[in-house]
Amino acid sequence: MISHQNIVVTGASSGIGKSIMDQLVGQEGNRILAVCRRAYRITGYGDNVIPFSADLSTREGVDALFAKAEEVFDGPIDLYFCNAGAPYYERFDYEDWDRIAKLFDLNTVSHIYTYSKYLHHLNGRKGRLVYTISAMGEMALPGYALYAATKFAMKGFQQAIRDETPENLSISCVYPVSTKTNFFNVGSGGRKIQPPFPVQMPETVGKAVVKGVEKLKEHIYPCAVFLPSKYLMKVVPPVKAMYVKAQQSKLHRFVKRLKAEEAGLIEDIKLKHTIK
Repeated sequence: MISHQNIVVTGASSGIGKSIMDQLVGQEGNRILAVCRRAYRITGYGDNVIPFSADLSTREGVDALFAKAEEVFDGPIDLYFCNAGAPYYERFDYEDWDRIAKLFDLNTVSHIYTYSKYLHHLNGRKGRLVYTISAMGEMALPGYALYAATKFAMKGFQQAIRDETPENLSISCVYPVSTKTNFFNVGSGGRKIQPPFPVQMPETVGKAVVKGVEKLKEHIYPCAVFLPSKYLMKVVPPVKAMYVKAQQSKLHRFVKRLKAEEAGLIEDIKLKHTIK
């Protein structure tokens, strides 16, 4: 059981972050700094949850988070869930440096910078950093080229940094498959899309993450079929080819719809989601 801990959860207002927080808040003595861009969305948890607004795609946002943690916690951060992130769903065929940098700043640069901040914050005291990487950090899919690139980068970073990390800091990495949140609608610019199969509920992922951290696992796979499926695709290549082809078809239909919207042939059906 995780109890009497000082905990940071980023991306805490919805999805996997919220489900992790929901698991932890009921355990005795935990204090949680719940971080997202719009902290007013985090309500009803009581005094042991401290909502905090920060843009974690910036150095200033991460620095402000650590300053807040040192203000509200009596002692170091025992558990840091580095969960904030966002996707794009698109055909990557454009030249837009700022758009590329925006995703890497949130999904990669921020998480790497957080590692060093947390290491110095601990100053020799024990702590655990939990990275939400993604199944797409192990298998990229059509439509998610940039997102997968950010996650493959994190996969490489955690692999290398484990051989440098001092004994007081432990690292766990989480590889969720598609999760039923607004994550994919955000990535598609607010258009409803069908996420890659299989799909899990955020509550299932949250329980698996907390259980894995309790057991001090270095790598956590919330979906029981992910690793067997990955192995099957490796030894039977046609299975992977069929799966990828299905994702290619989804992307083709999405791009076709975008062109129809731009031409005024169908209504623009954006849901007005933005990366957050």
